[in-house]
Amino acid sequence: MHSSERERLILDSVADAGFVAYRQLEERLNASPATIRRDLARLERLGRLERVHGGARSVVIAPTISGPLHLAGTPFDEALQQHLPQKRAIGRAAAGLCRRGEGVMIDGGTTTFQMCAHLDGLELQVLTSSLNIVNALLPQAATRLLVPSGALFREQNIILAPAGEESMPRFHAPKLFMGAAAVGAQGIMQADIILVANERRFVDRAEEVIILVDSSKFIASSGAVVCGLEEIDTLITDSGIADAQAAMVERAGVKLVVVDP
Repeated sequence: MHSSERERLILDSVADAGFVAYRQLEERLNASPATIRRDLARLERLGRLERVHGGARSVVIAPTISGPLHLAGTPFDEALQQHLPQKRAIGRAAAGLCRRGEGVMIDGGTTTFQMCAHLDGLELQVLTSSLNIVNALLPQAATRLLVPSGALFREQNIILAPAGEESMPRFHAPKLFMGAAAVGAQGIMQADIILVANERRFVDRAEEVIILVDSSKFIASSGAVVCGLEEIDTLITDSGIADAQAAMVERAGVKLVVVDP
């Protein structure tokens, strides 16, 4: 297959879902891993895609903040009361994956928020963009907190910095705990492109991506894709997940953890 044909297929694959895994490209292109890496490197230099852990994704351009600071989606205080028993069980299970003294990233959200009560005494270093999570962890004297710089979005009480990577502290953490607006075959989705740009910065820094979503998030939905299912290591949800949805997650090579509310 000629290089131009391979590049067209690569770009089509990325455009379809926002992310494509190396193993998918090997199957579709019938090319060696070295050839695929060279193709991806060339396309990245041209600004057509970005190489990430496990594959390549579409280029996310972070918009400039101007005007009133509002995000699409449900305000935090309202979303906090939705599916609360499920979120509490998921948060407790996620906290159980943390190891004493390690660094973790916790993305803002009402399900990741439920981890906080179970982190006391673990002496974690936590990077988060959520002031709700900061406030929940402040009473924990042994928990060290880091936050990025940026603009405050009051409805979600979250700090977002579309200006660029330099707004994030130089911090490496083995685990990222992240929520989502929706989960589907195309991956993890959010309702607002500004959230996508910031969450990609977290994903690209993490060694292990752990998604926390209650079963209501497995819906037929459209939205901006943060990452493909192939980029996820573990997904924690509740026992309301349908068999077909569970099979979809496991087919992508994701470890599925199901908890009872």
